[in-house]
Amino acid sequence: MTAQANTAASPLAPEWLSVPDDLNVLHEPLWAGGVQRNDQGELAVAGLPVSALKEQFGTPLFVLDEADFRSRARSFKDAFDAAFADICGGVDVYYAGKSFLCTAVVKWVEEEGLRLDTASGGELAVAARAGIAGDRVALHGNNKSDAEITRALDMGLGRIVVDSLAELVRVGAIAQARGEQAKVMLRLTPGVHAHTHEFIATAHEDQKFGLSMAADTTELAGLSAAEEAVAAAAAHPGIDLLGLHCHIGSQIFEPDGFAVAAEKLLRFLAAMQEKYGIVMPELDLGGGYGIAYTAVDTPRPPAEIAAAMAAVVRSTCTELGITAPRISIEPGRAIVGSTTFTLYEVGTLKTVRVDAPAGTDAGNVTYPRRYVSVDGGMSDNARPVLYDADYSAVLAGRTSAAAPELSRVVGKHCESGDIVVRDVYLPGDVAAGDLLAVPGTGAYCWALSSNYNYLARPGVVAVRDGSARLIVRGETEEDLLNRDMGA
Repeated sequence: MTAQANTAASPLAPEWLSVPDDLNVLHEPLWAGGVQRNDQGELAVAGLPVSALKEQFGTPLFVLDEADFRSRARSFKDAFDAAFADICGGVDVYYAGKSFLCTAVVKWVEEEGLRLDTASGGELAVAARAGIAGDRVALHGNNKSDAEITRALDMGLGRIVVDSLAELVRVGAIAQARGEQAKVMLRLTPGVHAHTHEFIATAHEDQKFGLSMAADTTELAGLSAAEEAVAAAAAHPGIDLLGLHCHIGSQIFEPDGFAVAAEKLLRFLAAMQEKYGIVMPELDLGGGYGIAYTAVDTPRPPAEIAAAMAAVVRSTCTELGITAPRISIEPGRAIVGSTTFTLYEVGTLKTVRVDAPAGTDAGNVTYPRRYVSVDGGMSDNARPVLYDADYSAVLAGRTSAAAPELSRVVGKHCESGDIVVRDVYLPGDVAAGDLLAVPGTGAYCWALSSNYNYLARPGVVAVRDGSARLIVRGETEEDLLNRDMGA
């Protein structure tokens, strides 16, 4: 029996965190397909050891498995095309660029048969530089500027997802003044409460996104904002109304919410067709599919998600007697999240004594919690402080037979909330200079990164077939100072 198996769980650890039997084993759902330990016990991606990455690019560093990204993108496209083949001839899969975007990723997306979803003028600029055809790009946003709308029209975007009645009027007016029609989808809020963090649940009424489907929400008595928008869009000479859109949230594991949203939008689409004679040929069911950040997370494979959604669309359209619209989806995190890990170097360590949780032990009993500081932090991963997000971590540069110790991986910022991994068991012999890897950092880590405390943002390295190349250069101090205009 190993030392790890003999070690009891700390009462300071959350209930879901068990002591691993072997700290050197990688829990597969957390990692890209090309990540494994080599014969020397070192973490390697596509055959390239982390020590070589550290030597060439430094740390912190985002390390992305390109083949894994491509495989996950293809799996969504293939699974949804197969599930919806008899319903609407397949599915248009839009990669949600807000999760992580650069020109290399845009090219991978296009090469794997996907389209691109953007949420700002800056993301449109990346798309334009990468050379993707405009009709394969969508633009989101609850407060698009006139410049962003104009850029979308200049690029010939395949869809502008309109978020409000006021925005619909603005988009239509800008397009009409150009003698054009803007291709528009209306984002609706179907009132579905996704089982996720409040800040990333986006389809309930009390939030900023979308047109309400609840009645009596506009000046036109008895009409919902969604219905008023459909009527207005269909009548506007500057609008080509493609269809409806919804997005119920992010990091969702259960399929129930997606099914309820799909059914509600299909019934609304059928009602608009019957009442106004408006046939909308497209329906976007958004994204938000969860990934594994810890060993207890159980993400669903694309084929299972696709089958469940297809069953609802098929049965609902049959019941309503309508032709199924062309379906589209918007996975982002589910494609890029697990393709990437962040590589850090360990600095200082300290152990403190912490009171046992109430009811755990009688008397004044304290337990050790070890703080492991790394050379990054909340500037390269803001999700723990924003969403209380949980992550995992492993010793990356070597294996260890030392007994596990409950640890908290923290950053180097001047904030007590600067936590990278709140609770994880790491070997007791972790020391300064060791390399740690935190998996599942492909989505919303680089995208949310900052220069807090004037730390330079890390680079992103894509690894394929044993070689690595920068796809986003890490910043330098000179980069930080270049925007400082002086006294």
